[in-house]
Amino acid sequence: MKTVQNVKNSLKFKAAEKDGVLSIKIGVKKYTVPIKARMIAGEGYLFLSFPASSELYQVDKKQLVAMGKEDDASEAFDRLNSVKPKARGRRAGGGAALSDDLAKALAGLPAGFKIGYGADGVPRLVKTRVRKKRGEK
Repeated sequence: MKTVQNVKNSLKFKAAEKDGVLSIKIGVKKYTVPIKARMIAGEGYLFLSFPASSELYQVDKKQLVAMGKEDDASEAFDRLNSVKPKARGRRAGGGAALSDDLAKALAGLPAGFKIGYGADGVPRLVKTRVRKKRGEK
């Protein structure tokens, strides 16, 4: 069993430090508190750490509830410790299954060419477009 204090000590330096996380509204104006905070959020838990202070909260019915110091925080640790930035870009496709006959026919295409269709719908060989990276001439 991991206690809340153990989890807080473990997550303290895994969280990225951010400026301007805390703000307060006085009257009609919003002010940013000049304090650095470390935060990790994910799957029903929030870890929040200010210099010389840190707290572990559980999301419960759209409210943040502070967890007690000796509560079991194993689930919170597992969920917050595995939070990784999402990969950007395209996902690799599974690929389409080709029949043996089609694979043989495509293997017979000369390098630098692909199959295209003319205006009349008849397939023909077309040169493959070579794309250059940005900034290249």
